[in-house]
Amino acid sequence: MSNKTLNTETETLLVGEAIARNLSPGIFVSLKGDLGAGKTCLARGILRGLGHTGRVKSPTYPLVEIYHFENLTVYHFDFYRIADPAEIIDAGFREVFDGSNVCIVEWADKAGEVICEPDITLSLTINSDSRSLSITSYSDLGKTCSEGIL
Repeated sequence: MSNKTLNTETETLLVGEAIARNLSPGIFVSLKGDLGAGKTCLARGILRGLGHTGRVKSPTYPLVEIYHFENLTVYHFDFYRIADPAEIIDAGFREVFDGSNVCIVEWADKAGEVICEPDITLSLTINSDSRSLSITSYSDLGKTCSEGIL
């Protein structure tokens, strides 16, 4: 596990961009943290690092935003509003975790056992004047993704 203090939104975006350099199809990135911790900002940095220039919306209400790039597709999920993990199955989201897409999931713990374990978890904690980021890798894909980040 690695840790870093993020003092500004710009620093959070830059960490996201650094993570993007090491992403590969099939990776599942879990974003953890309280409301307002910076999960969507970190996702925005990842997407910008992949070349996305448009707006990055929080997928809280639609549950997923999809971004297509030349060599991969990114699914940005927000499971905050999921009351029952069966909703993920009913919506057909489980099939997206098939090893060919990049899945970035806010509030992944709400999925229970219906999706696979993440390859990497990026946990944000709110401090009085900063955020703390900890990175935990659970697979070779996750370890590769986190190389040189902190």
